[in-house]
Amino acid sequence: MVGVVLVSHSAAAANAVAELAKALTGGGVDVPVAPAGGGPDGGLGTSSDLIAAAARSVDRGVGVAILADLGSAVLTVKALLADDELPAGTRLVDAPFLEGAVAAVVTSSTGAAIDAVEAAAGEAYTYRKL
Repeated sequence: MVGVVLVSHSAAAANAVAELAKALTGGGVDVPVAPAGGGPDGGLGTSSDLIAAAARSVDRGVGVAILADLGSAVLTVKALLADDELPAGTRLVDAPFLEGAVAAVVTSSTGAAIDAVEAAAGEAYTYRKL
């Protein structure tokens, strides 16, 4: 299965979104999902070490989709990708954080390839609430 990493400036937010996304798969499949939230000191921020460790922990050899919440989280992931510090097949996915995470995790739970996981997460931009 495609691994999913959720990068947030807040450890609590990353953990909560990971928990929600996994719960919405119905619990029948153990999707490799890892939160990578907060800075190196545990406060708000981002940590390249936490992100890289999370990506390695969910890598099953078929790709890792990373979703990030805000600007510097995106920049940190881009820097890690540019420096080849993430597993082969890792992608930064352009998607809304919560809805995209749910779509990515649910799609991964079906055994879909990284392209499908990325597409499902990106399609979350079109979800309408009214």
